[in-house]
Formats: sequence, structure tokens, C-alpha cells
Amino acid sequence: MKQRIFIYLFIFSILLVLFQYVNSKRVFEDLTNRLDKKTERIGAFKDSLDVIQDMFLEVSHFNLDRNEDAISYFEDEGYNIDELIPYIKDELYKLNEGRGDHPIIPYGSSEGRKMMINTVKMLNHKWIIADFTDGEFWGEIFLTYEITEDKLLKFNLVESFLYPFD
Repeated sequence: MKQRIFIYLFIFSILLVLFQYVNSKRVFEDLTNRLDKKTERIGAFKDSLDVIQDMFLEVSHFNLDRNEDAISYFEDEGYNIDELIPYIKDELYKLNEGRGDHPIIPYGSSEGRKMMINTVKMLNHKWIIADFTDGEFWGEIFLTYEITEDKLLKFNLVESFLYPFD
């Protein structure tokens, strides 16, 4: 009788170990599959990030912040670039505050509205691209700018474009 109890206990323990082994193997395979899927997703995200970084570098090519020659030009003139760029943009935005027609935008606005510059992108130490709108019509302008010997900022409209109204 005692021997049969040991045999049953032995068989039960073997079944328990076998169950543990099969269950552990299934859990391990599931975790491995999940890890493989996560690794694939990380690889896809890294590829996407590389594409986005390439696109960013391409788009930011014409940008004063990344143009060492233009920055050197201003630094050679004795300007602090971190203060000068916001100053130039602020001066351009201040032109929005004047009464009547905008001094730079060559297009009239809708009744009761005013053309205003929205976004300014400084390309280098001489050129600016900006967009403008009055809420109904919109367009873009290409400007040159210079800082005179008297430290005055002078804008010159080179080209403008008004998008057609649908």
C-alpha cells in the first residue's frame, strides 16, 4: 500500500513537471513572439525617424539658423544672432500694426479687413519669405532686408503672389 502511494505521488509529480514544462514553453514562445513584433516595430520606427530627419534637413536647408555663412556675416558685423533674428521678425510683424494698407503687401484687403503677415521665414542674411492673409485672401511675399549703417532695418519687396480665390 505504501508503495502504491509513492508510485501515485511519483506519477503525479511527473505530470506536474510535464505540465509546468509545457506551460513554460508556451509562455516563453509567446514572449519571444511579442519581442520579435516589438523589435520589428522599433525597426520600422527607426526607419521612419531616419526619413523624417532627412526631410527635416532638406526643408531646413534654406534657413538662417543653419546657414553658417549668413550667421558669420552677422557676427562679423558685431550682431548677436540670438537677439537679431527675433528683432528682425518683430520689426516685420510691427508693420501689421500700422493704419491703412500694409506698407509691404502690394494687395488690397477685403472690406473691413486688413492684410497681415502671419509667418516669417528667414532664408539667409539678405532674404525673407513670408505669408499674409486678411482672412479671405492669402498669398506670399519674397523680401530682401538690410541693416543700414545707422542700424535701421530696411525691407524691400522683391516678389509677391496672391492665391486665386475659389
